Amino acid sequence: MKELKWQYLFPSATRCQHPVDGYYCRHHLHWTSLTKALRAAVKKAGMRKHVTAHTFRHSFATQLLLSGADIRTVQELLGHNDLRTTQIYTHVIGQHSSGTTSPLDR
Repeated sequence: MKELKWQYLFPSATRCQHPVDGYYCRHHLHWTSLTKALRAAVKKAGMRKHVTAHTFRHSFATQLLLSGADIRTVQELLGHNDLRTTQIYTHVIGQHSSGTTSPLDR
């Protein structure tokens, strides 16, 4: 399968035999491998803050809103069912759900 949608962003270095069909395939990295690599990178960078892969999700949402993305778009991209969950990010950047900055935030 050479279509891009079937490729993994972080492929495993090893291949394994499919348990039913017997062909050899390559799966994605186990999440613990990514966690260990991230922990090592954070330590090497000398950062003292707690960083997880979920930190990137928060950064992604915040940057989308700061660059003017619609809150409904961010809600859909993050997979939030409730808009109130997404609105947390507007408070982080000092905006109300309408996208306007509060006079108190200036």
